[in-house]
Amino acid sequence: MRKTFVLTLAASAFFTGAVAAAPAVGNEPLDAATLGTIRSKFGRLMELANKHDFPALHAMFWQSPSTLLVAKSAIQSEGNWAGYWGNEAIDQKLHDIGSSGPVLLAPDYSRLRVVGLTHDVAESYVPMNITVSYAGQDGTARPFLMIINWLRVGKDWKVASEIILPVPPVPAAKG
Repeated sequence: MRKTFVLTLAASAFFTGAVAAAPAVGNEPLDAATLGTIRSKFGRLMELANKHDFPALHAMFWQSPSTLLVAKSAIQSEGNWAGYWGNEAIDQKLHDIGSSGPVLLAPDYSRLRVVGLTHDVAESYVPMNITVSYAGQDGTARPFLMIINWLRVGKDWKVASEIILPVPPVPAAKG
């Protein structure tokens, strides 16, 4: 009984602390200027990707083994899509994709959404068309979703994870 009480008390203190640390519902943890900065960083990321400026792309990512890129795989054992962890793996993947032929990322900026999750973490979401001839893709523009987690590092915002997901085709109507 005493053990249960102590565990309940400890769990209550933990969850109360977690709730107290989270922003209140309806309170945006980042101001409009900061969200605008992240939107600009996203635009710069797209510009650099379309130019295949690999050194500048490298600098936009958080320098950590925990940095993640989810992208199309060219290696059968990895499956069709895979996660690439750490800057060396990300640099290599971006180089492989960019060197495979024409690559064009065309985000729908009217649908770009940037939200603050905490004072140091934000997330962006945007549908886009990507034209690429990498890993069996035929160079036809196809719809994707790009979800990026941004991390404040000092006074700058860096890409902590970039998840690129293909949008599946609409199923054919029956009948």
